[in-house]
Amino acid sequence: MRRLLAFVSVTVLLESTFFAVLAPLLPHYQDEFGLSTSALGALSAVYSAGALAGAIPSGLFAVRVGVRPTVLGGLVIIVATSVAFGLAESAWVLYAARFGQGVGSALAWTGGLAWLIAGAPRERRGELIGIAMGAALAGALLGPVLGGAASLTGPAPAFAAVAAVGVGLAAWALTIPAFPPAETPQPLGVLREAARVPEVVSGFWLVSLAAFLLGVISVVAPLRLDELGWGAVGISAAFLVAAGLEGAMNPVIGRWSDRRGRLAPVRAGLVGAIAVSVVIPWVELRWPYLLLVVAAGVAYGVNWVPGTALLSDGAERAGIDQGFGFALLNVAWAPANVVGAGLGGALADAFGDAAAYLLAAALCVMTLAAAQRWTLAPSPAPAPERGSA
Repeated sequence: MRRLLAFVSVTVLLESTFFAVLAPLLPHYQDEFGLSTSALGALSAVYSAGALAGAIPSGLFAVRVGVRPTVLGGLVIIVATSVAFGLAESAWVLYAARFGQGVGSALAWTGGLAWLIAGAPRERRGELIGIAMGAALAGALLGPVLGGAASLTGPAPAFAAVAAVGVGLAAWALTIPAFPPAETPQPLGVLREAARVPEVVSGFWLVSLAAFLLGVISVVAPLRLDELGWGAVGISAAFLVAAGLEGAMNPVIGRWSDRRGRLAPVRAGLVGAIAVSVVIPWVELRWPYLLLVVAAGVAYGVNWVPGTALLSDGAERAGIDQGFGFALLNVAWAPANVVGAGLGGALADAFGDAAAYLLAAALCVMTLAAAQRWTLAPSPAPAPERGSA
């Protein structure tokens, strides 16, 4: 179990590194290919589009072929597209490679988490998901560092070096035992049945909410921090500290959800998110605003682990393969993150930052009220036979 947990953690760390690598390279690509601001925004968003496009196919692949081939396929795509991204000589290659990285990420996440949960004790499910999510956030911290290195050495050497790590991970995957796929794979139609399970619906919403909130703050907060005189270093520091704290907290949140129920950390996180969302628009001082951005980043991300665990619990309760359950994870986060960034920026531009943050607070209030009425199973249903991923 430890080897599998380590492998899945490093895999999602690598994927998250590539997801977060782009920001420091945007000026380079703007100069290199003459891309406009809107074109650079599209380049950032196309990764999420690829993840969404690969979400359901990744679940089908995990169910019908197996979790290990799904992860291997994701790693191969990530490695190939990352090399292409580093060697790109036109903007279209950049867009295609970035889209491909998103597809590869969907395969890696779905296959990796389904593989992990298939062998995990039920009473540690939240904790193990929390550890994997913590590794993903570590990758988000490493991404800007890799991007900075690529801006100095050139994209090709930096991306080639990290792609080599992906090749090593693929070789490592071949040494770890994996459960074979079910003899009779489930059809895609089982997802309609899963939509009737409270754990699936609530988990899907919590993941979507976290992605939406983080999309909002990723657009609104940097502009305000810059107005207050922090500059690029201060903005990066705020988000790096928030991601580091969230990564350290995720295993704790996972254990909390295992022992006290999935909604216990959710309620606490929502209360914190509401409080910080209501206060932050009215703060005009540099240091208090910076600290509130860090607090918001942490509070907005609390739902990741319990939401993902609920998706897993719901898949088990509905009797569907975990591959389908974690495919829904990608369906939940990708569009919500894009909508959060776009809508948050539009509201802030039209009506001021307060409109974006008050929308975030309102969504958290509605979720907190709804969570009081959610009827969830106290523990996961008995696991199916281990012939299924």
